[in-house]
Amino acid sequence: MNTFSDWDILRNLLLATRWTILLSLIAFSGGAIVGLLLTFMRISRRPVWVWFTKIYIELFQGTPLLMQLFIAFFGLALLGIDVSAWTAAALALTLFASSFLSDIWRGCIESLPKGQWEASRCLGLNYFQTMRYIILPQALRTAIPPTVGFSVQIVKGTALASIIGFVELTKAGTMLNNATFEPFKVFAMVAMIYFLLCYPLSRASQYLEEKLNVTRQHQ
Repeated sequence: MNTFSDWDILRNLLLATRWTILLSLIAFSGGAIVGLLLTFMRISRRPVWVWFTKIYIELFQGTPLLMQLFIAFFGLALLGIDVSAWTAAALALTLFASSFLSDIWRGCIESLPKGQWEASRCLGLNYFQTMRYIILPQALRTAIPPTVGFSVQIVKGTALASIIGFVELTKAGTMLNNATFEPFKVFAMVAMIYFLLCYPLSRASQYLEEKLNVTRQHQ
């Protein structure tokens, strides 16, 4: 018999939403750090680094996130490395996010006119000074909208972590559905919470993109 009120269902889903948000923040932060490192390696002139980043990006963009979660959780266990569902989910999502963020940021840097580099050399700036004072400030403005937009994909990607036993919003919804036998009500609430998480990020991305285009038109 169903002993859960609507408030009980919603309250439990909101409690699980904390872990969805936390996992998303960890994946985005870790992905940003690794992605930034990969970006600098990719735009370097060292063939080994460029080759490594290309393989890395192709690997994590070309395979399903679900498979990456399985490998991070079950694959490491086969190697004798005991990892929790938390660790496996954070690791897989971090690596997944880093491959896409690196590609976004590399594209933003390479979209700048080559004359920027040439002018910097004429001013006597070295590579690091050029990146710090000329290239990165301009690339940052272009990179913010797609970066914010990609954060939506990270939030949605956390739902797949339920397959390895990580109790986040989707997993909590499945557990509540098994207890209440009311799939429409439970998963309608789950969908609404995801919408409330993702919609502000989508709107922020659109706003920043429009603002950036307007700024460029007035330059």
